[in-house]
Amino acid sequence: MLGQAGRVRGGPAAVAGNHVVIATGERGPYILLAHLQKGSVTVTVGDQVLEGAVVGGCGNSGNSTQPHVHIQATDSTNWDQARGLPIVFRTTNAPALPAESEIVSI
Repeated sequence: MLGQAGRVRGGPAAVAGNHVVIATGERGPYILLAHLQKGSVTVTVGDQVLEGAVVGGCGNSGNSTQPHVHIQATDSTNWDQARGLPIVFRTTNAPALPAESEIVSI
């Protein structure tokens, strides 16, 4: 089992642990779902992911100390140079942009 320093040296995939990357278009943006539970990923490369599909379970793989799902939108899959993009969650009331470090329950 790698410690935090070993995971960081292992690169982005080691930090993300079990993860899924969803391309929302031919050239992005890309949605990263990271720290998924071991053995829970239900999709493979090239699968079409539809809204509401379960792609994996909440876990704490990679550089994580407690179970959670890390979601990140970027303009590239070159993680060292990718720019983060805002994510807006649509609720029953209105679109909402979470505050920095806000925990979102859906």
